Amino acid sequence: MNNPNNQNNQNTPITQNNQNIQNTQSNQNSKTPPITFLPQHGHYRHLRVYQVTEIIYDITYYFTQHYLSKGDRTVDQMVQAARSGKQNIAEGNQAAVTSSETEIKLTNVAKASLEELLDDYEDYLRVRNLQQWGNLHPRYEKMRQYARSEQIKKDYADKIRQMNDEEIANLCITLIHQAMYMLHKLLVTMQNRFVTEGGIKERMYQSRTSYRNASDK
Repeated sequence: MNNPNNQNNQNTPITQNNQNIQNTQSNQNSKTPPITFLPQHGHYRHLRVYQVTEIIYDITYYFTQHYLSKGDRTVDQMVQAARSGKQNIAEGNQAAVTSSETEIKLTNVAKASLEELLDDYEDYLRVRNLQQWGNLHPRYEKMRQYARSEQIKKDYADKIRQMNDEEIANLCITLIHQAMYMLHKLLVTMQNRFVTEGGIKERMYQSRTSYRNASDK
């Protein structure tokens, strides 16, 4: 007849082993997880400045096709500058996950491209003796408010077909000024974030160090 005490003794090593495994798993789970060093960014299409530059591109394409000659080199220059404005915002936003330097560089390229496009619109008005609307122009404030509104996203494609070249050029100039202002603020934010959080290499080092320190406890 088997002794019950012997069965208990035989089960003891197995029970102890299970407890050791559970303790090990518990210790592993209690370790502080590493800090996430890849920054989380929203999609660039949600950025207001990208949405504005997309409108600028569409209007510029329409403008060059209707008011400039096909052989005019300015057509390609304006379309490429408008495209560069929006594409570099998109690429900069995507690059931000692994490189703050690339994000800042591409965002600055976008701003420079829009400045180039602004010059082209201003030149168009000047050489044709058309008026560039300033703060005192009777239609300036209404145009500015429309350019800032949510409504422009819905109906700009139809609106520009009802405008002449002077009106379209002034609308685009207004949009470009707004986009450049937003890009300036975005660059300041990027600069401050880099100063306070550092670049990807610093965040990787901090994450690894934090994890190792937690593992040693």
